[in-house]
Amino acid sequence: MFSLRLADWTRDGDALRSVRTRVFVVEQGVPEALEWDDADPLSVHALARDGDGNPIGCGRLLPDGHIGRMAVLAPWRGRGIGAALLSLLVALAHDKGHRRAILNAHKDAVPFYARYGFIVTGDEFEEAGIAHRIMVRTLGITPRPT
Repeated sequence: MFSLRLADWTRDGDALRSVRTRVFVVEQGVPEALEWDDADPLSVHALARDGDGNPIGCGRLLPDGHIGRMAVLAPWRGRGIGAALLSLLVALAHDKGHRRAILNAHKDAVPFYARYGFIVTGDEFEEAGIAHRIMVRTLGITPRPT
């Protein structure tokens, strides 16, 4: 059982940082200096919590339509949390009028994102010492009333 909602860096930063620290810094060895950037306050975040209100997953949508910092705590993986976070962020990108959603997928996560319509583009590259691939998903644009 988990809940999911849009989050704000100012209000929910501690919860978002706790998930990202455990997944990226501790588990994956990403240097803290690379994990935190100026995009956090500018982004819209998604936050998943367990039934007791503890943060268990997160992701963000940057103003340019990039999805990033997708993370789910290890004991909660495989329970649909990543899919729910991704779906929420893709829907948000669509609602904001983006024609496509773009992300830098950890090489091992490429099959996960491919299941949700993301396609690999370009060559493999290294980010924070980890192999990644750029993935893109075209979003259907519904004309807005004028």
